[in-house]
Amino acid sequence: MRRFSTACIVSVCAALTLGITACGSPDRESERLEVSDADSPGSTGGARVDPARAAGLLTQEAPPAVGRPVTGGEIGPRMNPDEPSGRWPFYWTRAVYSSSGRGWYGGRGGGSWATDYPKGDRQFLIVLKRLVRLNAYDWENAVSLADPDIRRFPIIYAVEVGRMNMTREEVDGLRSYLDAGGFLIVDDFWGSREWAQFEANMRAVFPDRPIRDLPLDHELFSAFYDIDEILQVPNINNGASGYRTHERDGYTPYVKGIEDDEGRLMVVVNWNTDLGDAWEWAESPYYPLMYSTFAYEMGANMIVYGMSH
Repeated sequence: MRRFSTACIVSVCAALTLGITACGSPDRESERLEVSDADSPGSTGGARVDPARAAGLLTQEAPPAVGRPVTGGEIGPRMNPDEPSGRWPFYWTRAVYSSSGRGWYGGRGGGSWATDYPKGDRQFLIVLKRLVRLNAYDWENAVSLADPDIRRFPIIYAVEVGRMNMTREEVDGLRSYLDAGGFLIVDDFWGSREWAQFEANMRAVFPDRPIRDLPLDHELFSAFYDIDEILQVPNINNGASGYRTHERDGYTPYVKGIEDDEGRLMVVVNWNTDLGDAWEWAESPYYPLMYSTFAYEMGANMIVYGMSH
């Protein structure tokens, strides 16, 4: 597997550490790890960073014309509705769906769609823009599957789909989006019970399209980095403790997919793994580098594949 250089790793981790100010408050998992000053928006793990200095060191800054709070409306901060189409070629877009579970959005409870939101999204963008040189919008962008505006965004990201319980409008919206050429990335759900829930929701979207395992010679695994092994990426607590990588009965990680009639991958499914936690906690000295490296490589590959197909 092709790996980042040491210089790249140091640069990215430094940027992430300095960039925590832009990522809002850590979530519930950081509280369990007793990170100092966890509720302070200016916290960097105990050391304060001057905001002006941090902005000068980072290549990623919030667009000056668009102010962004840590939390926003019902579905979170998103692109300015008055922003002209095409101002930014790429938006990392979080899929908002109905569910039976709760996530952690901006330091307060939300649907399971909001797990690791918005810190994970913002931090992923910081690294993605450095690795892929993608001209991307710097902020999170959460859009409901039932919102017709979802077609403005070629890639959407859905997490904790083991608690998904889509409405008819969301099912129709997702089917229409994927049939029109959209690309869905699924992440962070574990075990047979959550798989059954996700599979039932996808059968409502595509009754006749199977979910297949993707072999390692699939072009997804060489779209940007050459990946020759699927690692199981643990959540922050399991990764930091080194105790185990799995959750529930999700012992083996899989990358699966749903294809259209021409063989284009419409949906990529990361099951029994948590790429999002690796993106969110890559700056932590307690999170193993091998997992965050793999997660960012997979992220880059999925973005490049989705944007080029």
